[in-house]
Amino acid sequence: MRLLELATIAGLELPEGTGELEITGVASLQEARSGDVTFFGNPRYLAQLRSCKASAVLVPMEFTEEIAPVVLRVANPSAVFASIVAAFAPPEVVPTPGIHSSAVVASTATLGEGVSVGPLAVIGEKAVIGTGSVIGAGCLIGNEVQLGEGCYLHPGAIIRERCILGNRVILQPGAVIGSCGFGYEFKEGRHIKIPQTGIVEIGDDVEIGANTTIDRARFGRTVIGEGSKIDNLVQIAHNVQIGSHTIICSQVGIAGSTRVGSYVTLAGQVGLAGHLEIGDKAVIGAQSGLSKNVPAESMVIGAPAKPMKEWKQNNFYISQLGKLYERVKELERKLGGE
Repeated sequence: MRLLELATIAGLELPEGTGELEITGVASLQEARSGDVTFFGNPRYLAQLRSCKASAVLVPMEFTEEIAPVVLRVANPSAVFASIVAAFAPPEVVPTPGIHSSAVVASTATLGEGVSVGPLAVIGEKAVIGTGSVIGAGCLIGNEVQLGEGCYLHPGAIIRERCILGNRVILQPGAVIGSCGFGYEFKEGRHIKIPQTGIVEIGDDVEIGANTTIDRARFGRTVIGEGSKIDNLVQIAHNVQIGSHTIICSQVGIAGSTRVGSYVTLAGQVGLAGHLEIGDKAVIGAQSGLSKNVPAESMVIGAPAKPMKEWKQNNFYISQLGKLYERVKELERKLGGE
C-alpha cells in the first residue's frame, strides 16, 4: 500500500512529497529492506538505524539525525508500529459459534449467544459462559465456573471448579486457573495435604500466558486485577493478590499470600517470598529475589533485592576487586611482605 494509506490508518503526519511511497511490509531495523516500514525506539539500536535499508522509519519526536529512510516522527514509535503491523497481518480466523460434536457440555451449563466450543472441550455442571466467548479445542471448564463475555481460551487451557473470570480474558494454551495451592502440614512423619477450598478471581481484560499456573486460595480468593498481563511459565501461589494493570514477565514465581500492587512490573525470573507487600508502580529487575516488602514506586534489583542505585554501586565496587587485589600485592611486595 502507499505510505499515505498507512498514514491514514496510523494517524501519521507525512513529510511533504512522500505519500506515494510504496510500502510492502514491516520488519525490524536489522532485517528491513526497501519497501518495509520499521521503528526506532531505543537508543541502543542507533547503529542499526544508521545502516537501515527500510523505506520509512518511525522515530521519536525529538529525533533529529539525517538518515536514508523517510523519517516519521511520532510520540510513541512502538505503539504506532503495532497499528501498522496489524494492517499487514493476515485476517483473523474467527471461530464459528456453536458446539463441536466431540465436545462435552453439561446439561446444566449456561452458554451465552455466539459462544464457540471446540473439539474435545469439556464444560462442567452449572458453568456459565458469557456471550461471544471462545472455548478452544481440549479446554476444560470445571463445575460452577463463571466466564465473562468475549473471553478467548486457547487450546488446552483449564479452569477448575468455581473460579470466576471477567470479560475479555485471554488464556493462552496450557494455562491452568485454580489448581490446588501448595499447602501441607507435617504430622507424624508425613506431609498431610491441607484442603484448598477457595477460588481464583480474574478481572476484565487480563491475559495469561502459556503454561502459567494460578493456584486457588486455601480459603477466600487468589485475585488478578483488571488489565494485568501475565507472561508464559509464571507461577502464582494461593491467596496472592495482584493489582490492576500489572506486568508479570516469564518465569516469575510468587509465593503464597503476597500482595502485588497496581501498575507494578515484575521482570523475568523474579522470585517473591510469601506474605510480602509490593507497592503500586514498583519495578522489580530481572532475576531479583525478594524477601522483604517493597515501597510504592521503588526500583529494586538483585538477590537479595536492593535499590537500583545501591545495586549498581555495589556491582561497580565488585568489578574493581581485581585491580585492588593487584595493588595490595604490589604494596606487599614493596614492603617485603609475603
